[in-house]
Amino acid sequence: MKYWPLICLILVLLATSFIAGGCSQAHTGRQETPVIKLADQFGLGYAPLAIMLEQKFLEKHLPNIKIERLKFGSGGAVREAMIAGNLDVGFMGIPPFLVGWDKGVDWKIAGALDSMPLLLLTHEKDVKSIKDLTPEHRIALPGPGSNQHILLAMEAEKTLGDGRALDDIIMAIPHPDAATALLAKQDVTCYYGAPPYQYELLKYPGIYQVTDSFTAFGSPFSYIVAVATTKFYQDQPTAYSAFVAALEETLDFINEHPVEAAEILARVEKTVPAATYEEHLTWPGTSWDITPVGIMHYAKNMQNYGYMDRIPETWQDVTFPNLHQLPGS
Repeated sequence: MKYWPLICLILVLLATSFIAGGCSQAHTGRQETPVIKLADQFGLGYAPLAIMLEQKFLEKHLPNIKIERLKFGSGGAVREAMIAGNLDVGFMGIPPFLVGWDKGVDWKIAGALDSMPLLLLTHEKDVKSIKDLTPEHRIALPGPGSNQHILLAMEAEKTLGDGRALDDIIMAIPHPDAATALLAKQDVTCYYGAPPYQYELLKYPGIYQVTDSFTAFGSPFSYIVAVATTKFYQDQPTAYSAFVAALEETLDFINEHPVEAAEILARVEKTVPAATYEEHLTWPGTSWDITPVGIMHYAKNMQNYGYMDRIPETWQDVTFPNLHQLPGS
């Protein structure tokens, strides 16, 4: 079956859609054991968390820490879990973070994870630009307010003169399901993807690239950021510092040891071989860096398109102090 490799990748990822590590402590009047509750999503952009946990970098910086981990299908779902008080740190794109900040959620960015190109793919050979899309077409992406949604709006503003021109033809579908639908040519015309799905899809004949995120944005930008609640930052400063130190060590590890990082992901995620992970980790345009880039550009465009009412004055206003000396934007 020619689609079997991609189907296997998707089935394994779906099987891990709910992951929990560590355990909750009993309360005896005070918190004796620090606990950090984390949540990520599907895709290569979240690889640092898998490597951090496997290498026990958090435990290295805070030996007695207990870790709870969940996995969600969109940044909006992570945001809602954090608003409900169920998470300390959530991994998401800058747009869903900014939507929450605009609505008064008390959180900030603790660090970026990565930058990588996101591709708009189609199974229709005649769709060579978003100008070729019609009201009958459908674009699958993770959800309204996602990286992909705002990037599509940026491309629509440049190409069609209206950032919201394509809003009526988008469909909110998690990456694994969207990749399957595009490959099967079911219901969707285009898929605004993310690694590793987009890279694996391009290996199949009849799948074409329409555009990419760096073209829409105008430059590289931080794809995934780690967002922490102010409560966690203030109430558990030691755990917060340990998390940031572990994140920095993880990103250094990926940059310095991509082969070993790929082997870890192949062993833990069990989706594709290590050689494929190495290819994805080092794909042209991919970088692993804690410096958050593109916050203000996202915010200004989201306000222009009506997705936000207010924007921060500077990128430092929505990040914690550990980032303020870095060349962010």
